[in-house]
Amino acid sequence: MIFLQLDPLSKSVAITEMLLLLAGAALAGWLVARWVMAGQIRSLRKAVAEREAELDECRASKVLSPAQREGITLVNNLTTSNPAAIVSVADDLTLVKGIDATIEELLHAGGISTFARLAVTSPERLSAILKTAGPRSQMHNPDTWPDQAALARDGKWEELKAMQGSLRTGRSGVATS
Repeated sequence: MIFLQLDPLSKSVAITEMLLLLAGAALAGWLVARWVMAGQIRSLRKAVAEREAELDECRASKVLSPAQREGITLVNNLTTSNPAAIVSVADDLTLVKGIDATIEELLHAGGISTFARLAVTSPERLSAILKTAGPRSQMHNPDTWPDQAALARDGKWEELKAMQGSLRTGRSGVATS
Protein backbone atom coordinates (compact mmCIF):
# COMPACT_ATOMS: atom_id res chain seq x y z
CA MET A 1 0.00 0.00 0.00
CA ILE A 2 2.86 2.32 0.60
CA PHE A 3 3.86 2.07 -3.06
CA LEU A 4 0.48 3.40 -4.13
CA GLN A 5 1.00 6.51 -2.04
CA LEU A 6 4.35 7.37 -3.63
CA ASP A 7 4.45 10.08 -6.23
CA PRO A 8 6.25 8.62 -9.29
CA LEU A 9 7.35 12.07 -10.34
CA SER A 10 9.09 12.90 -7.07
CA LYS A 11 12.86 13.16 -7.11
CA SER A 12 13.52 10.56 -4.39
CA VAL A 13 11.32 7.92 -6.06
CA ALA A 14 12.95 8.52 -9.45
CA ILE A 15 16.45 8.21 -7.95
CA THR A 16 15.48 5.01 -6.12
CA GLU A 17 14.08 3.51 -9.34
CA MET A 18 17.26 4.39 -11.23
CA LEU A 19 19.46 2.87 -8.52
CA LEU A 20 17.39 -0.34 -8.52
CA LEU A 21 17.60 -0.57 -12.32
CA LEU A 22 21.37 0.03 -12.25
CA ALA A 23 21.85 -2.59 -9.53
CA GLY A 24 19.80 -5.11 -11.53
CA ALA A 25 21.77 -4.37 -14.70
CA ALA A 26 25.07 -4.68 -12.82
CA LEU A 27 24.02 -8.03 -11.36
CA ALA A 28 22.94 -9.32 -14.78
CA GLY A 29 26.21 -8.14 -16.33
CA TRP A 30 28.24 -9.79 -13.59
CA LEU A 31 26.42 -13.11 -14.07
CA VAL A 32 26.94 -13.03 -17.85
CA ALA A 33 30.64 -12.14 -17.45
CA ARG A 34 31.12 -14.97 -14.96
CA TRP A 35 29.50 -17.45 -17.36
CA VAL A 36 31.66 -16.26 -20.28
CA MET A 37 34.87 -16.34 -18.21
CA ALA A 38 34.12 -19.89 -16.99
CA GLY A 39 33.93 -21.03 -20.62
CA GLN A 40 37.19 -19.29 -21.48
CA ILE A 41 38.93 -20.81 -18.47
CA ARG A 42 37.77 -24.30 -19.49
CA SER A 43 39.08 -23.82 -23.02
CA LEU A 44 42.41 -22.45 -21.73
CA ARG A 45 42.84 -25.40 -19.36
CA LYS A 46 42.18 -27.78 -22.24
CA ALA A 47 44.76 -25.95 -24.39
CA VAL A 48 47.32 -26.10 -21.56
CA ALA A 49 46.77 -29.87 -21.16
CA GLU A 50 47.26 -30.35 -24.91
CA ARG A 51 50.46 -28.30 -24.87
CA GLU A 52 51.76 -30.28 -21.87
CA ALA A 53 51.13 -33.51 -23.79
CA GLU A 54 52.98 -32.10 -26.81
CA LEU A 55 55.85 -31.02 -24.58
CA ASP A 56 56.05 -34.48 -22.99
CA GLU A 57 56.14 -36.05 -26.46
CA CYS A 58 58.85 -33.65 -27.56
CA ARG A 59 60.94 -34.37 -24.46
CA ALA A 60 60.50 -38.10 -24.96
CA SER A 61 61.61 -37.86 -28.58
CA LYS A 62 64.79 -36.02 -27.52
CA VAL A 63 65.88 -38.70 -25.04
CA LEU A 64 68.29 -41.05 -26.76
CA SER A 65 70.00 -44.06 -25.28
CA PRO A 66 73.67 -44.73 -26.10
CA ALA A 67 72.58 -47.44 -28.55
CA GLN A 68 70.32 -44.97 -30.39
CA ARG A 69 73.16 -42.50 -30.66
CA GLU A 70 75.18 -45.16 -32.47
CA GLY A 71 72.35 -45.84 -34.92
CA ILE A 72 71.21 -49.11 -33.36
CA THR A 73 68.10 -49.21 -31.24
CA LEU A 74 67.15 -51.95 -28.80
CA VAL A 75 63.39 -52.30 -28.51
CA ASN A 76 62.08 -55.04 -26.18
CA ASN A 77 65.28 -57.04 -26.79
CA LEU A 78 64.97 -56.65 -30.59
CA THR A 79 67.62 -54.83 -32.57
CA THR A 80 66.61 -52.31 -35.21
CA SER A 81 68.47 -49.69 -37.19
CA ASN A 82 65.33 -47.56 -37.43
CA PRO A 83 64.95 -45.35 -34.31
CA ALA A 84 61.40 -44.43 -35.44
CA ALA A 85 60.37 -48.04 -34.75
CA ILE A 86 60.56 -47.34 -31.02
CA VAL A 87 57.35 -45.31 -31.28
CA SER A 88 55.32 -48.30 -32.50
CA VAL A 89 56.49 -50.75 -29.82
CA ALA A 90 55.08 -50.30 -26.32
CA ASP A 91 56.98 -51.31 -23.20
CA ASP A 92 55.41 -53.26 -20.34
CA LEU A 93 54.78 -50.34 -18.00
CA THR A 94 53.45 -52.70 -15.32
CA LEU A 95 57.10 -53.41 -14.46
CA VAL A 96 57.02 -50.02 -12.72
CA LYS A 97 55.86 -50.49 -9.13
CA GLY A 98 52.46 -48.84 -8.69
CA ILE A 99 51.31 -49.31 -12.29
CA ASP A 100 48.78 -52.04 -12.97
CA ALA A 101 47.06 -52.99 -16.24
CA THR A 102 44.30 -50.41 -15.75
CA ILE A 103 46.74 -47.57 -15.16
CA GLU A 104 48.85 -48.76 -18.08
CA GLU A 105 45.77 -48.36 -20.32
CA LEU A 106 45.25 -44.82 -18.96
CA LEU A 107 48.88 -43.97 -19.69
CA HIS A 108 48.60 -45.38 -23.22
CA ALA A 109 45.48 -43.24 -23.76
CA GLY A 110 47.53 -40.27 -22.53
CA GLY A 111 50.25 -40.96 -25.12
CA ILE A 112 52.69 -42.69 -22.75
CA SER A 113 53.53 -46.22 -23.88
CA THR A 114 57.29 -46.52 -23.44
CA PHE A 115 59.72 -46.28 -20.55
CA ALA A 116 61.44 -43.40 -22.36
CA ARG A 117 58.25 -41.37 -22.54
CA LEU A 118 57.27 -42.20 -18.95
CA ALA A 119 60.75 -41.22 -17.73
CA VAL A 120 60.40 -37.67 -19.06
CA THR A 121 56.80 -37.15 -17.96
CA SER A 122 56.34 -35.05 -14.83
CA PRO A 123 54.51 -36.51 -11.82
CA GLU A 124 52.04 -33.62 -12.14
CA ARG A 125 51.15 -34.67 -15.69
CA LEU A 126 50.81 -38.29 -14.54
CA SER A 127 48.49 -37.17 -11.73
CA ALA A 128 46.40 -35.24 -14.26
CA ILE A 129 46.05 -38.39 -16.38
CA LEU A 130 45.00 -40.38 -13.31
CA LYS A 131 42.43 -37.74 -12.34
CA THR A 132 40.62 -38.21 -15.64
CA ALA A 133 39.81 -41.82 -14.63
CA GLY A 134 38.04 -40.94 -11.40
CA PRO A 135 38.63 -41.31 -7.67
CA ARG A 136 39.91 -44.93 -7.75
CA SER A 137 42.86 -43.92 -9.89
CA GLN A 138 43.52 -40.64 -8.09
CA MET A 139 44.74 -42.44 -4.96
CA HIS A 140 47.87 -43.63 -6.81
CA ASN A 141 51.10 -41.73 -6.24
CA PRO A 142 53.14 -41.40 -9.47
CA ASP A 143 56.07 -39.52 -7.91
CA THR A 144 58.57 -42.38 -8.40
CA TRP A 145 57.30 -43.64 -11.76
CA PRO A 146 59.57 -41.46 -13.95
CA ASP A 147 62.65 -42.52 -11.96
CA GLN A 148 61.71 -46.19 -12.17
CA ALA A 149 60.99 -45.84 -15.90
CA ALA A 150 64.37 -44.18 -16.48
CA LEU A 151 66.11 -47.17 -14.89
CA ALA A 152 64.04 -49.58 -17.00
CA ARG A 153 64.69 -47.53 -20.15
CA ASP A 154 68.43 -47.72 -19.52
CA GLY A 155 68.29 -51.45 -18.75
CA LYS A 156 69.40 -51.01 -15.13
CA TRP A 157 67.23 -53.83 -13.83
CA GLU A 158 69.19 -54.49 -10.62
CA GLU A 159 69.01 -50.82 -9.64
CA LEU A 160 65.29 -50.83 -10.47
CA LYS A 161 64.71 -53.88 -8.24
CA ALA A 162 66.69 -52.22 -5.43
CA MET A 163 64.68 -49.02 -5.78
CA GLN A 164 61.40 -50.90 -5.83
CA GLY A 165 62.47 -52.86 -2.74
CA SER A 166 62.89 -49.60 -0.83
CA LEU A 167 59.42 -48.35 -1.80
CA ARG A 168 56.61 -48.80 0.69
CA THR A 169 53.19 -49.78 -0.54
CA GLY A 170 50.02 -48.51 1.01
CA ARG A 171 46.82 -50.38 1.63
CA SER A 172 45.90 -50.20 -2.05
CA GLY A 173 49.27 -51.60 -3.15
CA VAL A 174 50.40 -48.26 -4.47
CA ALA A 175 54.05 -47.28 -4.28
CA THR A 176 54.39 -44.34 -1.92
CA SER A 177 58.20 -44.00 -1.83
